[in-house]
Amino acid sequence: MAARTNRALWQDTFGVPGVVRESPLPTNDDLGDHKVLVKVHAWAINPCDYMLQDRNMGSSYPVILGCDVAGTVEAVVPGSTAASQFRVGDRVFGFTANSGFQDYVALEDKLMTKIPGDMAYREPVVLGLCSATAAMFLFGEDYLHLDYPKLGARKKGKSVLIWGGSSAVGSNAIQLVIAAGYDAIATCSKNNFDYVKGLGAVQVFDYKDPNVTEKVAAELDKGECAGIFMAAGLKNGNVAAWKVAAASKQTLKFASSNFIDNLDDVPKGVDVKQLSPGSFKPFPDCWFETTLVTFGGYLSEALAKGAFKVAPPPLVVNRIGLEGIQEAIDLQRVIAEKGHEGIKEAVNRVKGGMKEDKVSPVKLVVERS
Repeated sequence: MAARTNRALWQDTFGVPGVVRESPLPTNDDLGDHKVLVKVHAWAINPCDYMLQDRNMGSSYPVILGCDVAGTVEAVVPGSTAASQFRVGDRVFGFTANSGFQDYVALEDKLMTKIPGDMAYREPVVLGLCSATAAMFLFGEDYLHLDYPKLGARKKGKSVLIWGGSSAVGSNAIQLVIAAGYDAIATCSKNNFDYVKGLGAVQVFDYKDPNVTEKVAAELDKGECAGIFMAAGLKNGNVAAWKVAAASKQTLKFASSNFIDNLDDVPKGVDVKQLSPGSFKPFPDCWFETTLVTFGGYLSEALAKGAFKVAPPPLVVNRIGLEGIQEAIDLQRVIAEKGHEGIKEAVNRVKGGMKEDKVSPVKLVVERS
């Protein structure tokens, strides 16, 4: 049997395409007690991937980007904690803080789980980072600290506002709060109303509506609101979402997936759940608290029972392997720049020039073969 060799998409500096070349193969010493070596069969692209490629983040180049992966377990240290959960041949998905764009990736055992049944790798690979991000901000004790989701949860009679409900993080957040017994209220563009309602949101508002602040606040004040989560929208999204919190008659907790530069900008009366600069828990510790929501609990169970949707659905690019990742990153950049029109352009490129008029959000995926 030939010895394994590894390759990666290397980022030699910012503002240039990645280059595929050899990369060190993780050893048992690298895996230690809590990591598993995974042969990747599918990679998913996140908005942070093109951002990190384009901007000087102060990294010591060259670096390997990428987070979401799905594949098969190739090695685990005998007698390790990881070996009590996974064995060679298991089909798994999970994520890492960068270093994902490789043929072989070392994953933390708490940030991965088995793929249920015969589900194709392209499906669960879209969930990793975004489900974990949503879980951290919704259920983490430093943030909204909502009750955990579970199968068959009873209705609480409380709502949660998801600002940016059609985003990848928002798509997961909507499903998670519903599974925890809350009513999901969401914002998105009009083009995505049907998509967001299909995820279970009871009310959806157009974030571009000039009266959206008053309309959403009035809806939240029809009952008790457990909090607001800004899932997407950068600084503009933060401002719009906390205006809703300020307009509400309730004192609302507010958590954002995007860092708030200046807490003094937040209106009085808004209970911001935001860690101060420099105090953010390092990866992977920041994700461990809520793994019972994701890889170590609810998400795994719900996927196996068909109770959680793979959303946004995967759009698999035509070029395969590591060489296809740059194509997918370029398409992600188009989507970020053009929004709904960018999604249409990406779908048309991938599907050979089909003139699709109405499209829903997608998550770009690259397959090994």
